[in-house]
Amino acid sequence: MDQDAARTARESLELVFQMSNILDTGLDRQTLSVLIALCDLGVNPEALAAVVKEFRRDPPITSSTPSSN
Repeated sequence: MDQDAARTARESLELVFQMSNILDTGLDRQTLSVLIALCDLGVNPEALAAVVKEFRRDPPITSSTPSSN
């Protein structure tokens, strides 16, 4: 990636992050970057939005203590 392309990518991500903050999405730069990359690869943006909403609605269950068998 040349310097101009890298600069444009950084500026675009910064713009998307600012819009995300205005819309109060709670998404960080890294998450936005991954979502943008997935869209660039052809993943349906509406499907991605549904997945993000689902993860926020029902976070994965994690255990702070290992289970004993």
